[in-house]
Amino acid sequence: MREKVDVLIREALVVTMNPERRVLDRGYIAIRNGLIVDVGVGDGGDKYSAEESIIGKKSVVIPGLQCAHTHFYGLLLTGSPWFGKIEPPTDFQQNLQRIWWALDVLLGYDEAYASALMGSILFAHSGVTNFFDNISSPNAINGVLDYIEHAVNEVGIRGFISFEATQRRSIEEGFRGLAENERFIKKNNQDESKLVKGAIYLHASFTVKDELFIKAIELSYKYNALMAIHAEEGLVDVYHNIEHYGLRPVERMHKLGFLGPRTHLVHLVQATDDELELVKKTGSHVAHNPMSNMLNAVGVAKIPEMLKMGINVGLGNDGYIFDQFENMRAAYLLHKVWRRDPRVMTPLEVFEMSTLNVAKMFHQDRILGSIEPGKKADLVIIKPKTPNTPINPQSIYGHLVNTFSSKDVDTVIVDGKVILKEGRLITIDEEKAVDHVHRVVEKLWDKLLSKGAPQLDYIKQ
Repeated sequence: MREKVDVLIREALVVTMNPERRVLDRGYIAIRNGLIVDVGVGDGGDKYSAEESIIGKKSVVIPGLQCAHTHFYGLLLTGSPWFGKIEPPTDFQQNLQRIWWALDVLLGYDEAYASALMGSILFAHSGVTNFFDNISSPNAINGVLDYIEHAVNEVGIRGFISFEATQRRSIEEGFRGLAENERFIKKNNQDESKLVKGAIYLHASFTVKDELFIKAIELSYKYNALMAIHAEEGLVDVYHNIEHYGLRPVERMHKLGFLGPRTHLVHLVQATDDELELVKKTGSHVAHNPMSNMLNAVGVAKIPEMLKMGINVGLGNDGYIFDQFENMRAAYLLHKVWRRDPRVMTPLEVFEMSTLNVAKMFHQDRILGSIEPGKKADLVIIKPKTPNTPINPQSIYGHLVNTFSSKDVDTVIVDGKVILKEGRLITIDEEKAVDHVHRVVEKLWDKLLSKGAPQLDYIKQ
């Protein structure tokens, strides 16, 4: 008598990412009630009968990819003619002042929803089933996370969302941002059925006073919530903290008690070896965003050194490129050329940075990040269009990092439910959704163009 399951994936090359990093050349995965109930070698049809059977011949099954850090609203400026109207920034601080801080004051609830809808669509097509997003919209704070949640739920992926609390304009605004995070955490985080959870986000230590750090730490302990912050992305962060506090950013955060296993330090490009020792000592995590770092010309983080030290590093996109395969490729290549050493970074290390490492950052490694019985059925089936060399257990990690792209993603399963099939989303009308996003973006671009050159938003001391 065959056992009944909801979904049975058969005869596929299965990249389990289990502790032995086992790859099954011809394997099956059985799914019931949103969980993986069995993984094995062979067809699986002799053991299970399924509501939906997926034949995986010439396919690769991987755990759902995960993005350690993103900004959905970053998508709103892709290709904008507004860039031709502003004085080109010469460094990271001017990037913030002339582009992002000029944009965020115009963002409302419609833009929050539209950007999250488009970001979730792109993530699904890229095989990303889990993420950590934060939004900065100072004129739309209260309730804005509900709009993002609604868009993410429509597509059907899971993730953490947060509001970027900052005090660069006023002390009070930072506490309003934290209050929005607390509201959403209370609403969602204790409900296991909800795919979207809340988290705490601070913009950066050069726009945040000690009192806001202390409040964020208090909330994190109260709700056992994740915390994240942009840390040492550009030198402005370092110089500001040394000038005002006599400490480098990581040193200041350690002194305040902000570092720890629930904390994500995003970027950490400028960190010294002493600061990395503090990161390791406290069990803090690092979100690496190589393509964004290149775009903003801020430098290259010491990722190979961090990995050797045992610091947990996850891969993000910082709201720039939403194809996780491109971000993996960038992480794989950037550190080789920066150090002029082709041995730096292996395909497996990079793939871990998009799966298990992020699950560990999110404190979800017991339920996500690998294909093992008892874990959530968040899976991606890849059907390579034209593989130039054989795909087998020996070559698969090289293909994942070097040759595959979002165009090869055929099927995406989240919580045991198929949300993308044969490269098409089945949860929403994608054409209608994209049309809506474009209408919102066009109105936003009109606002930007009519506003003219942005007024420089200097940090208030």
